[in-house]
Amino acid sequence: MDEKFIKQISLFAENKPGRLASIASSFKEASVNIRAFTIAEAGDFGIIRMVVDKPEKAHRILHDAGFTVSETDVLGIQMEDVPGQLATIAEVLGKKGVNIDYAYAFVTKTEKAFLIIRVNDLKTAVETLYEEGIPLLDMSDVQSI
Repeated sequence: MDEKFIKQISLFAENKPGRLASIASSFKEASVNIRAFTIAEAGDFGIIRMVVDKPEKAHRILHDAGFTVSETDVLGIQMEDVPGQLATIAEVLGKKGVNIDYAYAFVTKTEKAFLIIRVNDLKTAVETLYEEGIPLLDMSDVQSI
């Protein structure tokens, strides 16, 4: 089951011009590819969450640059890029008592959409999504997107 968890990198960063450029440039130099990300603003600081193709390397780069950084297990869900897919996933998980703490999504040129979610119960979420035939991504999928 752990093989279906995706490593998400989260960091706490000052909300100021150039901060994201600095992070992205560091990743560029190290050949770390950002697959999905979101920024939540919190006044003078922000929380940047991202899924990258090389999470251990990204963590080390950010830590060495002085950022407060952590890795979190999240789920990556593949879904059709059509109306109602998010509703289906939220309903399926909600019926099993799984809360979605936060989510972000992206689409690809393959007409698929991918949803990254942090949930309160990873094991139940994975089992429930499998039972419903909803495909999950793993780190090899993230690396090949």
